[in-house]
Amino acid sequence: MFRIRCPYCGERDQIEFGYGGEAHIARPREPHAISDAQWADYVFMRTNTKGLFAERWVHSAGCRRWFNALRDTATDRFVTTYVIGENPPLPVTQGGDEGAPVEEGAAAAAEIAGGGRP
Repeated sequence: MFRIRCPYCGERDQIEFGYGGEAHIARPREPHAISDAQWADYVFMRTNTKGLFAERWVHSAGCRRWFNALRDTATDRFVTTYVIGENPPLPVTQGGDEGAPVEEGAAAAAEIAGGGRP
C-alpha cells in the first residue's frame, strides 16, 4: 500500500482513493457535431505512457473531491497532486496532438472539481 496526498485533506492511505483515468483530455466542444469514429476515439483512446503521467483521482473515502496527480507509471511513485483546473506543476505531454500538453475546458474542470464524474 502507498500513500496519496489529497490537495484538500492531506496525505492518506491509497485505499481511500479511486482512479479516474488520464487527466487533461480535450473534451469535444460540440459533441453532437463529431462523427462516431471521432466520438469513439475521444471515449476509448488514451495515452499509455511509461514514466510521468497526469491522472485523475477521487478521494472517495474522504472529501469526495476529484483532483489531478502526476505519477511515475514505471515506479508507481506519486510526484505531486494538484487541483483540477490548475496546470500541471511539471511539463507533461500526453493526450494531445504531436505530444503537446492539452488544456481542459474551464467548465469541465469546474464540474469535476465540484464532485462530478471524470
